[in-house]
Amino acid sequence: MDQKVRYEIEFPINSSPQLLYQYISTPSGLSEWFADNVNSRGEFYTFIWNDSEEKARLASKKSGEKVKFRWVDGNGKDTEYFFELHILVDELTKDVSLMVVDFADKDEVDEASLLWENQISDLKHLIGSV
Repeated sequence: MDQKVRYEIEFPINSSPQLLYQYISTPSGLSEWFADNVNSRGEFYTFIWNDSEEKARLASKKSGEKVKFRWVDGNGKDTEYFFELHILVDELTKDVSLMVVDFADKDEVDEASLLWENQISDLKHLIGSV
């Protein structure tokens, strides 16, 4: 299996960091824009899209700032891959943006980035940041 590469994308979002955090850190918030359904049991989250299901562990979170989910294998063991959603606030302008850190196969980074763009577009519509 090929090594995946890490990539980052930053999306400006017209929202308060507190509101945005609710949508990136709770199962109900995530299921409104990120996946068809999201369930959590303790630190483990199940992300459901159509007929596929992926499990991740909430690896870290900093209230109001960021969440990091580490993908787990079929045995519930951490893999080396994760995705992180980090809320950035410009000190001068107070502009808010969402930094996405994720991994994809080298030849699929563009496709994965487009997928994030679509999902973040859904998030922006949800919170009225269009």
